[in-house]
Amino acid sequence: MLRFIRIFIVLSMVLAGCGGSPFELDNITGVNYGHDFALTDHNGRPRTLADFHGKVVALYFGYVHCPDYCPTTLADLAQTARLLGADAARFQVLFVTVDPERDTPAVLSQFVPSFNPAFLGLYGDAAATARVAQEFRIVYKKYPLPGNDYTVDHSVGTFIFGPDGQLRLFAQYGARPQAMAHDIKLLLQGA
Repeated sequence: MLRFIRIFIVLSMVLAGCGGSPFELDNITGVNYGHDFALTDHNGRPRTLADFHGKVVALYFGYVHCPDYCPTTLADLAQTARLLGADAARFQVLFVTVDPERDTPAVLSQFVPSFNPAFLGLYGDAAATARVAQEFRIVYKKYPLPGNDYTVDHSVGTFIFGPDGQLRLFAQYGARPQAMAHDIKLLLQGA
């Protein structure tokens, strides 16, 4: 079921982006979801999208114990920031945990900035996490592992907002940092 939902989300995003876009990533300008969030950053500060007005925001949902997608995506976003050079000051990465049970502020504050000191980890309780995930059409589910442990299956991909706070692009997992930097520069130039 989760696979079907992921395929549906990606197809709807791709179809929304058709039509001569200058962007290399999926242009999802005008979709009717992903408007805002209300979470707390790893420093304890309440955050909404309005806090980052004037910056391009990359929003990614994941969890610290993720063995593959999350660290790879954060590393790609860190490379993107390096490619942006001076424009990186107008680029904000936000990592939203889908595992608030384990991803405490202390854990997030060690993990997320290890990729780039400007990156912020966001968290909320289970209800706030579910609300934000629903707003962005993210699916996630805990699966038990031996030894009282668990993993979390979750949607992957990065939502990118323009400096005006409008959701503009979707970077599928594995998007090249060069493509992300290209499109972020276009957004910063008013595209």
